[in-house]
Amino acid sequence: MIPAKFDYVRPTTIEEAVQELQRAGDDSKILAGGQSLLPLLRLRLAAPSVLIDIGGIDALRGIRDDGDRVAIGAMTTYYDIVRDDLVNEHVSLLAKATATVADPQIRHRGTLGGSLAHADPAGDLGSVALALDAELVVTGANGTRTIPASEFFVDYFTTALGPGEILTEIRFPKYTGWGSHYEKFNRTAQAWAMVAVGAALRVEGGRIAEARVGLTNMGSTPIRARGVEEALVGQEPTAEAVRAAAQRAAEGTSPPDDADAAADYREHLAKVLTGRAVLAVVG
Repeated sequence: MIPAKFDYVRPTTIEEAVQELQRAGDDSKILAGGQSLLPLLRLRLAAPSVLIDIGGIDALRGIRDDGDRVAIGAMTTYYDIVRDDLVNEHVSLLAKATATVADPQIRHRGTLGGSLAHADPAGDLGSVALALDAELVVTGANGTRTIPASEFFVDYFTTALGPGEILTEIRFPKYTGWGSHYEKFNRTAQAWAMVAVGAALRVEGGRIAEARVGLTNMGSTPIRARGVEEALVGQEPTAEAVRAAAQRAAEGTSPPDDADAAADYREHLAKVLTGRAVLAVVG
């Protein structure tokens, strides 16, 4: 199909983008990498009167060392994240999850900020941001504010972004020396995750000292498997202890029941994939 008619603007600064968004109001859409929005436009599931392309804003790209955090511009592509030394050293779970997104063509165009702002619960990076306690920086007419990942995802395709606000940066605490793994179950390599699990662990003195576990596509938003984390901390990283902890993976979840998988099957997958992810980290 052909998209509905719309006006197109391409600001070159964050301030200009915010002004255009304020001017257009609710009847506008932000275009980042376009990998989610363009199909919706073609199917006329989205029909904005104004399309604001933020691809020309250089300030929204790049990865930098910000002391105890790694700061990533919202328009930074998946491809750049996977290849970046800072990310691989300090936020390895993000690099590993990003490497599983779709295919090389998508990874060259899709952006971290676009994925998080789209808030598809089947998307891979929301659960990583949640598990790793990321902070999301947004800019609007009233200035800049920071939203913890735990408060950013509200519901299906719904975030805490206010009217006229743009996601500009994502800041991840450094997890230097932690092991990590992203375990994903899907029908084909390019498909959305039926269920996926991201795990990051710090092992000290032969025991698991800290654990972060995030679940993809197990509810209307990304979910942090805190029951699993609690069960893992203090344990020796044996297969028996890991599998016992993984049995808590479905706690507090509300997985969808659709053509891809029944809800109870997703609960089973969450437990199995959590065990696999954690065992992959601890070897």
